[in-house]
Amino acid sequence: MDDHEALDAYSSTVMRVAQAVLPSVAAVSVRTRHGAGAGSASVITADGHLLTSAHVVEGAVGVELAFPDGVVVEASVLGADPLSDLAVLRAHGGTPPPVRMGDAATLGVGQLVVALGNPRGLSGSVTAGIVSALGRSLPTRSGRVIDEVIQTDAALNPGNSGGVLADSAGRMVGVNTAVAGVGLGLAVPINATTREIIDALRTTGRVRRAWLGIAGSTVPLSPEVAAKAGSRVGMQVVSIVPDSPAASAGARVGDIVLSLDGVPIANPTALQRRMVEGAIGRRMEMTVWRGGALVDVVVEPEELRVA
Repeated sequence: MDDHEALDAYSSTVMRVAQAVLPSVAAVSVRTRHGAGAGSASVITADGHLLTSAHVVEGAVGVELAFPDGVVVEASVLGADPLSDLAVLRAHGGTPPPVRMGDAATLGVGQLVVALGNPRGLSGSVTAGIVSALGRSLPTRSGRVIDEVIQTDAALNPGNSGGVLADSAGRMVGVNTAVAGVGLGLAVPINATTREIIDALRTTGRVRRAWLGIAGSTVPLSPEVAAKAGSRVGMQVVSIVPDSPAASAGARVGDIVLSLDGVPIANPTALQRRMVEGAIGRRMEMTVWRGGALVDVVVEPEELRVA
């Protein structure tokens, strides 16, 4: 294959993705008590549910969707989850067919991806690039982090947030959420975890998470402790919220958390991943290294309340 044929193949792929996905990507206009905002959203169900970024619709008192075919409809926010930066809208009118959902877990570094959205008010914009890296973490305003974020060099600009990151088959594998720098875009992945979040927002309007009230950092373990823990690192507790479940259970600053409910804990993200709805109100053992000995602390996570 010569350079001309390769370029044609690349162009054909991007054009095919654009033709399949763009009709289902809306420009989002948001009215708030403090002004107006804009972003993108994509149709994800045949009955008018759309997926966007939580920060796009934060504080919304009115939402309008404009599709590439000229149709404009009002929408309401069914639910928003700032901790994953995802939100689900419900259109009050007809919508195009839903985009096909993919799985970011199947992506590889160097793979072609296409970003579709409405940057700077320019509706129906398409950019293409590659997956630059996988497994990035994106801090949120709450202090939590979004795991497994996709990094791409596909050009993203204000207004792209909430738009589609698609693979070469036209399946949505991510939701464009941030511009970290020139040639550096980030997208929340579509995977098993975020599918559960999206389903919860569609059905109940909220996502329930557990909370212990611990902040920590990753520390290396001594050979002795590493042999017992089966890991070379653990999470050292650096602060505990007063009257939190961790405080009530007797956890101490300086403890090195090795496992929770039998699952190794190597860093704060690993602990965060265990704080799912099913952990709320369930007693579980947290094994820590304290004063030269293994200590089991029985904790009972509570529901996390997001202001």
